[in-house]
Amino acid sequence: MNARWLIPDWPAPKGVRAVFTTRSGGVSAAPYNSMNLGDHVGDEPAQVQANRTLLRQAMGAHAVFLKQVHGIEVVTLDGDTLDGQHADACVTVQPQLACTVMVADCLPVLLTTEDGAVVAAAHAGWRGLAGIGGKGGQGVLASVYESFSALAQAGRAQAAIKTIAWLGPCIGPSAFEVGAEVKAAFEAVQPEAGRLFVPNGVGKYLANLPALGRLRLQALGITQIYGNDGSAPWCTVSNPSRFFSHRRDAGVSGNGMGTTGRMAACIWLE
Repeated sequence: MNARWLIPDWPAPKGVRAVFTTRSGGVSAAPYNSMNLGDHVGDEPAQVQANRTLLRQAMGAHAVFLKQVHGIEVVTLDGDTLDGQHADACVTVQPQLACTVMVADCLPVLLTTEDGAVVAAAHAGWRGLAGIGGKGGQGVLASVYESFSALAQAGRAQAAIKTIAWLGPCIGPSAFEVGAEVKAAFEAVQPEAGRLFVPNGVGKYLANLPALGRLRLQALGITQIYGNDGSAPWCTVSNPSRFFSHRRDAGVSGNGMGTTGRMAACIWLE
């Protein structure tokens, strides 16, 4: 692995591997320098494919890249799954097949069973986390946990499935300004989420995205949660030399499009 990539510090079981790429270690030119893995952000396709090949070689596993749409759809990966599936989360029991999500401010969430039988990855932007578009306000974490639990229970007695979660870098609570409608969307499902929004002007709030992710996971009964604690080193916006950031770089480009690359969070079974 590239020494500048982030290896999760969590009690994952033997045989479960995970990595979060940074912007280092690839071949893309500025402003995508250098490890851009997104094929939808304007980078040269050949450079993106070269970076994806570098990642797969470093992992010794096949990373499957989704077409993420800020929704709650989940795909179960097998040996025939191709890149480009429309989903924001994925789950697998197949060895050497990496559940992969791309981010540049949104919250990446990795899951594994305590016995290392099943792994999953979710891309949790605020819409997917709040359940916008999901039935009954169901968010992407609840959606992936349903698929994850179903695979974990397959062929077993109905015993409790012990799950471990890891949260990767995302936009931090000092940078994620949102409107009152975002606060209301979270409070509609979990009223206690309101405490994670700090007033920042008229009708504006600073939202703590990793804490909102933790709150959602805890509501699912997941208590072993590691990684992003909302502190400055985890913030994609405030660490430009290490992380891509859609919101930060949209301001730099002036076009509102966020000309920047994408990082990846991957988890797989050896």
